[in-house]
Amino acid sequence: MTKVAVLGLTGVLLGLMMKELNPGFSVFVSMAACVLIFFYVVNRLSFLSDLMQEIQGAVPVDDACLKILLKMIGVTYLADFTANLCRDAGYSAIAGQVEFFGKISLLTLSFPVLTALMETIDQMLL
Repeated sequence: MTKVAVLGLTGVLLGLMMKELNPGFSVFVSMAACVLIFFYVVNRLSFLSDLMQEIQGAVPVDDACLKILLKMIGVTYLADFTANLCRDAGYSAIAGQVEFFGKISLLTLSFPVLTALMETIDQMLL
């Protein structure tokens, strides 16, 4: 976390300095810092994947459900990351559309899990 915090603060300070010299480049500095932080996040996702495998070993969970859950986490982070970059660049309307598409994508991804849950409940009631 310390590396990410230092990287974020460095990006902010460089962005503020660049804003005075050349405002157009300050957006690129901000985006570069965000992309670097995003790569740190992606490295940490392997921990989440390992944790999901442990859960699957302890509790009988379908592989398809875990894959869907990981996709949903990825869509959430990617939509949030992209929307924040768009907002930082001054394009809040595009950010809103990215967030909307992310929400629709999550809803679409969740239907197979919801269907499996409904089938499980139906089998329990019979």
